Amino acid sequence: MKNVISKYIFLITLIIVTYFLYIFPFEILNKYIFKEETSLIISVINTIFFYLLIIYYLKSYTTFKPLKLFVYEGLGIGFISFIVVIVSITINYFGYFEETSIGISSLILIIIITLYGIFKAKSISIRNITIDTSKIDKDYNIIFFSDAHLGTNSPKHIQKIFKSIENIKYDFILIGGDLIDSSSFKLENLKLFNLIKKKIYFVNGNHEYYLRGYKDKIKELTKYNIQVLKNKNQKIGKINLIGIDDLELPINKISYVNNLKKDKLFNIVISHKPDIWDSLKDKIDLMLSGHTHNGQIFPFNFVVKLKFKYIYGLYKNNFSNLYVSSGSGCWGPRLRIGSSNEIVSFRLKKVN
Repeated sequence: MKNVISKYIFLITLIIVTYFLYIFPFEILNKYIFKEETSLIISVINTIFFYLLIIYYLKSYTTFKPLKLFVYEGLGIGFISFIVVIVSITINYFGYFEETSIGISSLILIIIITLYGIFKAKSISIRNITIDTSKIDKDYNIIFFSDAHLGTNSPKHIQKIFKSIENIKYDFILIGGDLIDSSSFKLENLKLFNLIKKKIYFVNGNHEYYLRGYKDKIKELTKYNIQVLKNKNQKIGKINLIGIDDLELPINKISYVNNLKKDKLFNIVISHKPDIWDSLKDKIDLMLSGHTHNGQIFPFNFVVKLKFKYIYGLYKNNFSNLYVSSGSGCWGPRLRIGSSNEIVSFRLKKVN
């Protein structure tokens, strides 16, 4: 019964989103610029048509690229357009400017913001963080990235990630989930990982479980120098690395960490979503997460904040640290506004 209710809530939410992001902004722009009102029946027909296209894409595993571009890039452009149009409606309410001027200005602003978002999404920044600890016997340098979303992003995105870290000295790489998000992505494109002569550890995110034949694909990651930590730990010197699978309920994630942590070692937990740190912050040294994308497109970060208390950056509680990454790639629309793609370089520094 609960699943049925959730399904209907999803479908109703999707049709509302379809109207307000794919239809509504452009009806308003059409009204302001061309003085043409869209009839209710046309509005309903357009919404249903677009809604059916989106449902088909989400449910069919189709690899038809134009449809994928329509769904994902349309989502981003529609969100930008919705925000701009809401501002334009507010300005128009006070009657200081002509509707045509407001409409043209809004259209130009949408184009400028979209082009900026596309440009911003193509870059990857490096963030350097140092954490002092007495639990290790030497310094460690660790590369962490999450949410590469290969599928949404092309195989060239892997090259861009590796190009970004080629001049950084590190001991191993940690990947915090959502490495792949499309069934059309060919795993052989991961062969670049075999060029890395360091250990690579990976935990599943939510998107890995949306892949067709995901069990086999996750197993195949070992062919590409990627070790999957599925609710297990790996000792690396004085570091106890714990990988938590995203498919687990939060209560089970917490239980796995409690069972796998080693009090005399530096405990690093990789968990895709930042949803369990409050229950673990007195027990572990560092938790690494992603998933939130820091909202990806402002002001969507305020919506994400309603779901996740810890949305981006470094959080501290006595000796314990949580880092939530904005991700190394975009999901859905390849746009970044008010956020950045990033790779994090951690230095664990030994102190007495």
